[in-house]
Amino acid sequence: MNFPKRENLSGYSHQLIVVGSTNPVKIKSAEEAFNLAFDHPFHVSGIAVPSGVSDQPMTAEETWQGARNRAQNAKKAFPEADYWVGIEGGVDEDAHGLYAFAYIYVEDKTGKSGQAQTGTFYLPEPIAELVKQGVELGKADDQFFSQENSKQQGGSVGILTQGKLDRKSYYSQAVLLALIPFIQKDLYK
Repeated sequence: MNFPKRENLSGYSHQLIVVGSTNPVKIKSAEEAFNLAFDHPFHVSGIAVPSGVSDQPMTAEETWQGARNRAQNAKKAFPEADYWVGIEGGVDEDAHGLYAFAYIYVEDKTGKSGQAQTGTFYLPEPIAELVKQGVELGKADDQFFSQENSKQQGGSVGILTQGKLDRKSYYSQAVLLALIPFIQKDLYK
């Protein structure tokens, strides 16, 4: 992890954001959203923490819980930060098929939190079948599309939109939405 040393935090001019993941896409999406939301410098780093849910969350509730757990576990691991961010991708199913999305959970040092969900998109049947068989979505994409480590690159959304929407932009928008309670402090107590 690329954090300032704990003993050097007094007088540190950048606010610290800790993302509960070492996935570079998640870290960069949080950095992009915080920079859009606020007019001051940030230092954004990721830390490996458990989500406390399945490797492939299969419901909206499990996905939300994974995002919240990641933010809170990052807070336990590095309590000196100003904000902690959890990003968890998941799938759920309805009458139209299996669809993918992610939940974002942000908490600040006062305990205030914000949350949001990305847009959803339906998975093609061959990918959906692999996921239903227990294959994590990123691995299913890699297997089906003959790619390697796609979840740390464009992800499903990038592959399926032929790169028109990458995973960083997809997550950044939802992180920005999760920051609304911090942007509009007077409206959210």
